[in-house]
Amino acid sequence: MAESTPPQPVLGADSDEDPDEGGPVKATKGVKTAKKTSKKTPKKTRKKKSTVKKTVRVAHEMSADRRKEIKQALKDHDTGKRDEWDRSSGQKNHIVMRKRVKPGQMRTIMVDLLDVDLGDSWPIPVTIIHGHRPGPTVTITGGIHGDELTGPSACTHLLSNSMTDPGRPLDPAHVAGTIRLIPVINLPGYRNKSRYFPDGRDLNREFPGRAKGNTTSRVAHGMWNNIIKDTDYLIDLHSAAKGRSNMPQVRANLADPPSNIIAKAFGIEVILDSKPPKGSLRRCAMEEGIGVMTYEGGGADNLDHESVQVAVHGVLNILRSLHLIPGNPSRPRFRILASGSTWLRAAEGGLLDMYVGPSSVVESGEVVATVSDPAVPGLTIDVIAPGDGLMICTATNPHVTAGTPVGHFLPLEKHAELVRSQVDENMMFVVSGSTEEPVWREEVDVDEISLKGEWSGGSVDAEWQHAFTGDSESGEATPRND
Repeated sequence: MAESTPPQPVLGADSDEDPDEGGPVKATKGVKTAKKTSKKTPKKTRKKKSTVKKTVRVAHEMSADRRKEIKQALKDHDTGKRDEWDRSSGQKNHIVMRKRVKPGQMRTIMVDLLDVDLGDSWPIPVTIIHGHRPGPTVTITGGIHGDELTGPSACTHLLSNSMTDPGRPLDPAHVAGTIRLIPVINLPGYRNKSRYFPDGRDLNREFPGRAKGNTTSRVAHGMWNNIIKDTDYLIDLHSAAKGRSNMPQVRANLADPPSNIIAKAFGIEVILDSKPPKGSLRRCAMEEGIGVMTYEGGGADNLDHESVQVAVHGVLNILRSLHLIPGNPSRPRFRILASGSTWLRAAEGGLLDMYVGPSSVVESGEVVATVSDPAVPGLTIDVIAPGDGLMICTATNPHVTAGTPVGHFLPLEKHAELVRSQVDENMMFVVSGSTEEPVWREEVDVDEISLKGEWSGGSVDAEWQHAFTGDSESGEATPRND
């Protein structure tokens, strides 16, 4: 019996909110304020479950222009039939770099980053899982920055026997479509524990690249044209840059319908609505009509197990949502759709002592960090939370100067109680997929909280590029030697 084209996931309606701008960070002397105990949390959770489900209403909405843009884009999106996904026509061989992958086969090929006869060509492994049935092509990339290990580790888990053996989630016999996994793109950076390529450039500022350009630009050109350009969806896995750590989060342009679809299908709570920077893989893919999202979790030179687990969970969720693999995707209880944030900064220089970490839920007036100077004993400067909110990124570098950003803060305003209903005993937000397999929910059962604002500096992590040598999302900072 012929199978129909895989349907696109149904999108829920967005509701939106205006965040508290917060104002400047207070510099005061004092002791860390006491946090509320978590004894009330189970009671609030039980109350939630016992009440009739209602859509979250927000007091303030996203800007009318942005809301209209996203709504119109989703309305105009063509979800019609794709002939190449018609399962009645049978599956064909998949060709990559003149290498043939047969239906129902998993094959790893070596792809040279540079086309050279002399010197190191930097061959990297690319694994293709080509299903027995037609369907979309999804590419999963990691290690664009060589010191970010979340992507390489997640891809390694996805390629393990526990995932690809017969009867397992990525068994080629049960796949409809094609999955490409590239665990490490920046091989020389990975070997050298460096974010950049040997020429000092950021690969994620060079796409689509040039065949006769600089070294990094040539690598971008080859990867884009030989591996990525003909994909339907792209999942780019990242960590934060040196000096900080991110809580699990998704970044996508929600006004781009294919990107909106997979960003929500990833199945976690925090989605940052942001336009990709020039030269990034995300921007290049979006301009080509590819549905693309960036996942951020953990920090550089570190393997954060929770971030890796959420990455694996999210990739499988997208593959299930697009009907490449069997099974129902899991969805979070609610989503936070943020279009802006507040940065917390050190008012003075010295040694930073962070009291909270990424995923911490904080209250207005709470001391989130202190700054002290060994040369001035007895004086401590507090960094205060400007309101109730969620820390989506915190500094790990203890050396700060006046003005150094120490935390990326999402104001929650009226929805703080909803977020607190999903915290552990340490007031850390429990991200969907980080502990155990979440329950399955219909899309209409997911509440959406939209936070109004703008990204300071024009992009999510722009504020960090002035204090450190680069930002996380996929290279929004220009290398200093360019």
